[in-house]
Amino acid sequence: DRPRRACVPTLKVRHMTQSSPNSLPVSVEFFPPKTPEGVDKLAAVRQQLYAIRPEYCSVTYGAGGSTQEGTLQAVRAILSEGCDAAPHFSCIGASKASVRAELAQFRAEGIQRIVALRGDLPSGYGGLGEFRYASDLVAFIREETGDHFQIEVAAYPEMHPQARNPQADLQAYVTKVKAGADVALTQYFFNSDAYFRFVDEAEALGATIPVVPGIMPITNSSQLLRFSDACGAEVPRWIRTRLEGFGDDKASIQAFGLDVVTELCEQLRSVGVPGLHFYTMNQAAPVLAICERLGLTPADAGLTAS
Repeated sequence: DRPRRACVPTLKVRHMTQSSPNSLPVSVEFFPPKTPEGVDKLAAVRQQLYAIRPEYCSVTYGAGGSTQEGTLQAVRAILSEGCDAAPHFSCIGASKASVRAELAQFRAEGIQRIVALRGDLPSGYGGLGEFRYASDLVAFIREETGDHFQIEVAAYPEMHPQARNPQADLQAYVTKVKAGADVALTQYFFNSDAYFRFVDEAEALGATIPVVPGIMPITNSSQLLRFSDACGAEVPRWIRTRLEGFGDDKASIQAFGLDVVTELCEQLRSVGVPGLHFYTMNQAAPVLAICERLGLTPADAGLTAS
């Protein structure tokens, strides 16, 4: 049977990197914990997720760098455990001198990947700093460090919530790529057509780097809808309706979410995406369950709830 793909026939996705269906590269994202208990929990979650052999783990960065130390602590721990790690690095409100110093620290820590972002200003902060866009940060990293870092940037198949229009958003992405980005990680989505079209339109403008789809497991309907409304990710009406119909039935929500997200991953894998980037929310079980369905998890990985 042909894989289902509800999109116009002319759309293409290139950059196939996997040699077989079961070797699809995966990566995972964490947020830095704020308490000792959270640090311990994340350490346990990482050990579980290492079963899927992630290519690397990324760690998010708070508005204006507010979680900088927590981000670095998590990255250090991941590197010490033998896995590659990439700190998120936002530039809004920063000076060239401060960014230069942080890049030097990253190099000293053995960090070779960076997720370069514009970022959000913290509440009450008045200045933009010397970097207006993520493309400015990418260009500066290249000027300062050459090819030392692999630079990952964000992509928004359904448009950044602050963009003027889809064309302006696409052009902003292309500018980041031409400034020196190596790989793009997308905002999560549930409509694969949006991803396919974004890749084709970006490539038509000369942005041909791999675009790794971001995957958000569905485990909590109210949390998902809140996040999606805030970040501009569309939750299709049929998914919203089903989630609302489950009410507080967590088991049904999780079972439904597992089916939906696994099917999405299968659609993406069938056309040769360069990998999958999981937004873990610092939980292991949902990601392991999806990867098990996809045949990406060793049989002895276990699905212990986190």
